Amino acid sequence: MGIIQNVRLILSKLPPGIEVVAAVKGRSPQEIAEAIDGGIKIIGENYVKQSEQDFKIFSPKVKWHMIGHLQQNKTRTAASIFDMIETVDSLELARALSKECVRLNKEMPILIEVNIAHEARKSGATPEETLGLVTQIAKLPGLKVKGLMTMGPNLKDPEGLRPYLAQTRSIFEEIANLNIPGVEMTYLSMGMSNSYRIAIEEGANLVRLGRSIFDQTGRLGPSRK
Repeated sequence: MGIIQNVRLILSKLPPGIEVVAAVKGRSPQEIAEAIDGGIKIIGENYVKQSEQDFKIFSPKVKWHMIGHLQQNKTRTAASIFDMIETVDSLELARALSKECVRLNKEMPILIEVNIAHEARKSGATPEETLGLVTQIAKLPGLKVKGLMTMGPNLKDPEGLRPYLAQTRSIFEEIANLNIPGVEMTYLSMGMSNSYRIAIEEGANLVRLGRSIFDQTGRLGPSRK
């Protein structure tokens, strides 16, 4: 199947309330255009420089999410392009982003990235740090904490992700129940092409899909039998 058909099939099978972020790392403008034609409304970018190029072509047809690691020296550009930053993982980054959003008179929805498996090579706050980080960032002007994002470990069997996804949802619900001023726990971003169905079963309402959209085979992630 082609990209348009892939997108339409995926969207037709999603439960109500689930939003798809098309992860476009390494994808051409033509591929992105086809995804949008298929019904994609959110583009997820890994790199600010690539985002600038794509933004010039497709904005304002879609919303723009930063789903890769954001460097502090890229916050000025990021603040001007994106509709959401899904990967805020430190108070230092949040402060830099806050400064730029205030300069633009813009309130930026952000998700706190959680390194749920304590992986040394991945970004994100540890599960133990997440609540404290949310509380601190909630005080910064120009930012609005809207939920959590996690990657989870790279496992051959996506079923092994369930404990990590469930723990992330538990942290999400714990924070939501605290009713912290300035925090609206709306989005739980979990799951990619090989795991998004499992992530939805574990509470995700925002999924980041690349291969299942752009591969011509139209592969869909596994679900529990």
